[in-house]
Amino acid sequence: MAENVRSASLCQPAAGATMALMRRVVIVGFEGCQTLDVVGPLDVFAGARDAQARRGARDAGYEPLVAGVGGPFRSDAGLRMVPDLTLARAGARRGPPIDTLVVAGGAGTRAAAKDPAVVRAVAAVAARARRVTSVCTGAFVLAAAGLLDGRRATTHWAHCEQLAADFPAVRVETAPIFVRDGAVWTSAGVTAGIDLALALVEEDLGREVALLVARQLVVFVRRAGGQSQFSAQLAAHAAARAPIRDLQAWIVDHPDAPLDVPSLARRSAMSVRHFCRVFRSEVGVPPAAYVERVRVETARRVLETTAAGVEEVAAAAGFGTPEALRRAFGRRVGVSPREYRARFGANPLPSPAPRGSGSAGTRGAAS
Repeated sequence: MAENVRSASLCQPAAGATMALMRRVVIVGFEGCQTLDVVGPLDVFAGARDAQARRGARDAGYEPLVAGVGGPFRSDAGLRMVPDLTLARAGARRGPPIDTLVVAGGAGTRAAAKDPAVVRAVAAVAARARRVTSVCTGAFVLAAAGLLDGRRATTHWAHCEQLAADFPAVRVETAPIFVRDGAVWTSAGVTAGIDLALALVEEDLGREVALLVARQLVVFVRRAGGQSQFSAQLAAHAAARAPIRDLQAWIVDHPDAPLDVPSLARRSAMSVRHFCRVFRSEVGVPPAAYVERVRVETARRVLETTAAGVEEVAAAAGFGTPEALRRAFGRRVGVSPREYRARFGANPLPSPAPRGSGSAGTRGAAS
């Protein structure tokens, strides 16, 4: 069983720190929250506080505190956390001012977002905070409290569609690692909470401090691309009608075939106009967009499992040229094929040869 964790022991101000200049950060956890949604931002803010102390800065940084609905709670991984204060105390009108509110996500978010007492308490704390943020599915709690109405927001890629369906007043963006809309920030899933916290540190204390914290945690201060590089690209609906559903399966099996709209319409025995209308109605996206998703997903699998060069990857996925592959990959995934393979491929890429070297070892490497 996981050992008990006393979050207060992580949050004591560094020796010599000036409490008056500390920004109070309240990180909200609850039964079934994601562990890293709490401790990731906590480590970032505590790291910034310690970095400021080492630099002898007058601005002492942050006082990060964990708040809970009541007493101790367990994360969805079973870690027992003892909060520093309750949500009710954090939201008390006469309490210390709050700089930043962070609401964690996790499996327990749905219950938290449907609990009127939790939603009211979060709204009360938010009303006292200069800045309101969420990690992962913590966005559902902010949305339930009305804090995302009319705003742009994001959440874990697997839950973006549900957030949009449950809260139509929220303008959900599926690609970014985090989204800022005024004083409200929301982030994608799990580790994206660290990206969000580093961005907040950079805004408050400057890039140098954010870089110091990022290096200490061995993470990028701002990673390239959005969360699309981690998500399943074929999240489109399976069609209800057998002809379109069968065509979807055929496209997946034959990404290198001619998949222009007239060819697909002929294969479905429909006119082009009728086919486009039926396909979009059934699948949720136009035929060309679905084909590009399939081809990008095929390219991802080839990049992850083989050492094939960019020409071979492009051919296997049905892209006419390596440049077409790069453009589609950048559009859908947010990084280049080379960057994607470096992160997720089983076969590391060789270092590029100097220009004009004519080295055959690097010719065709995905880029």
